[in-house]
Amino acid sequence: MAEASNFKAGFVSIVGKPNVGKSSLMNKLMGENLSIITAKAQTTRHRIMGILNGDDFQVVYSDTPGILEPKYSLHEAMMSFVKVSLEDADAILLVVSVEDAFDAELFERFKHLTTPILLVLNKIDLIKDSQVNEKIAYWKNSLPNLREVVTVSAKTGAQVDTLLPKLLTLMPVHPAYFPQDEFTDRTERFFAQEIIREKIFLNYEQEIPYSTEVSVTSFKEEADIIRIAATIYVERDSQKGIIIGKAGSSLKKVGMEARKDMEAFFAKKIFLETHVKVADNWRKEKFKLRQFGYLE
Repeated sequence: MAEASNFKAGFVSIVGKPNVGKSSLMNKLMGENLSIITAKAQTTRHRIMGILNGDDFQVVYSDTPGILEPKYSLHEAMMSFVKVSLEDADAILLVVSVEDAFDAELFERFKHLTTPILLVLNKIDLIKDSQVNEKIAYWKNSLPNLREVVTVSAKTGAQVDTLLPKLLTLMPVHPAYFPQDEFTDRTERFFAQEIIREKIFLNYEQEIPYSTEVSVTSFKEEADIIRIAATIYVERDSQKGIIIGKAGSSLKKVGMEARKDMEAFFAKKIFLETHVKVADNWRKEKFKLRQFGYLE
């Protein structure tokens, strides 16, 4: 490790609208699948930190929920995670996709920040090379206070490796914030919950994934197996039936897919038990949001 006088450590907030590829970018930067990824918007609900350690640096990335106008208490809690992440940041990765247009209402806040902002133009694999410069000029004109525009494809990994050297120039000289052997601030229970929630997003349509929350009620690690019990909460009785499916077939599929991913993530055999319960209107009730870890 470098001498303390040369060591750099800082926080990088990864922000943007829903569905711009923030979580894919976070996972590529970390080399670990910390954030769940689906094609549906608003998949990320929490602030998830990824701690990247080097001999002379520690960069703490924060993947945040997609920026939106809150419609109910869950959205308000999600946007509070974004606010705190921006306040903590030594640098900001503002992620937009090549299909995005400047949205004054959502992006106005970034015009007034003094924190260095790198705009990450994602999904460049979807456009021709000749269009890239036009897109860069558009965003520089829309947000004049940008430090730089960086083009990447989080899906393919193209040019993602150019981000870390740029970020290190913005990190302050500071001791490490976390032990050097940690790679996230989240618990194993949290990742088990997120893996199950990802499978729900992938297997169900319409409102079901957004009405669902997952809570791991038991996580027991033994020498050769981890035994996990989880409860899937929905807002209405009718949704409970959809989650379970005919003769339990839908819930069984979710469980099998989640168990497979958990075994890869934890590198251990997994026994997974799932139950489904109703928590009426949990997205709108602060008491229930507090129970699920969205509020202090």
